[in-house]
Amino acid sequence: MVDITHKISTLRTATAKATVIVSKQETIDAVVNNLVPKGNVLEMAKTAGLFAVKNTHLSIPDCHPIPIEFTSVAYEINELSIDIIFNVKTVYKTGVEVEAMHGASIVALTMYDMLKPIDKNIEISTIKLINKEGGKSSFKNRFPSAIKAAVFVCSDSIFAGDKQDRSGKIIVEKLEISGVETTHYEIIPDEMDVIQERTKAFAKENQLIIFTGGTGLSPRDVTPQALEPLLETRIPGIEEAIRNYGQQRMPYSMLSRTVAGTLGNSLVLALPGSTNGAKESMDAIFPHVLHVFHILKGNNHDTK
Repeated sequence: MVDITHKISTLRTATAKATVIVSKQETIDAVVNNLVPKGNVLEMAKTAGLFAVKNTHLSIPDCHPIPIEFTSVAYEINELSIDIIFNVKTVYKTGVEVEAMHGASIVALTMYDMLKPIDKNIEISTIKLINKEGGKSSFKNRFPSAIKAAVFVCSDSIFAGDKQDRSGKIIVEKLEISGVETTHYEIIPDEMDVIQERTKAFAKENQLIIFTGGTGLSPRDVTPQALEPLLETRIPGIEEAIRNYGQQRMPYSMLSRTVAGTLGNSLVLALPGSTNGAKESMDAIFPHVLHVFHILKGNNHDTK
């Protein structure tokens, strides 16, 4: 199966449709009036669909086990056709479109099985996805021009040439995937005056300023102390999202002092300096965090 451990959970919905076509009006009448010998077709088929959607992963190899949190089945009868409308919802890391189509398919097959004794010419057709929402495709941010970023690696040892930078390069790669242009990348010592000077200077030019490193508990880690007095507005939700994401994967994440806030129209982030810490922090909030620039520019004040 595809690795989804790096994804965040969002509300996922999907609606699928399947159509059962019968050959005579008598079949429709038997369904509507509950006269089919095998029982109530609409209720039995609905029950089969509810069982099926919760067990999609047992039939489709690449489907993940998903906590299905809502399912509904509706029918629309039009002359000799019965349309099955199947809705599925969950809050999870991956979508439910296959689950919805699987559920609609099983409803249709159950109807076929129950109706075949009274109608030998039943056809199942048009099993398709009607709509899906959730995940990155539903939270795309479009801007007139590319968001520009400056990335700073705060590390005395890397600045001195004793170690190679990995976290900063990962951040640049993740930004590129999110459509953000990194116009400045620099390794600096973990010193308060240097961090503050860079922040003030680049807040005038760049919309996104990211520091990696200097967020630990050592007295030498001063990135949070350097940034906090400069920020006009702290955004604790970003900090909490990063910490919660990391905590689910590594218990020591609670010890990191991530910082997020605004300075003018710039978003300033201080992320962990470890390779995994930087990667997981980016996975936790990108690309969704870019919505902050719509808010800062007054284009969208809805944070939900």
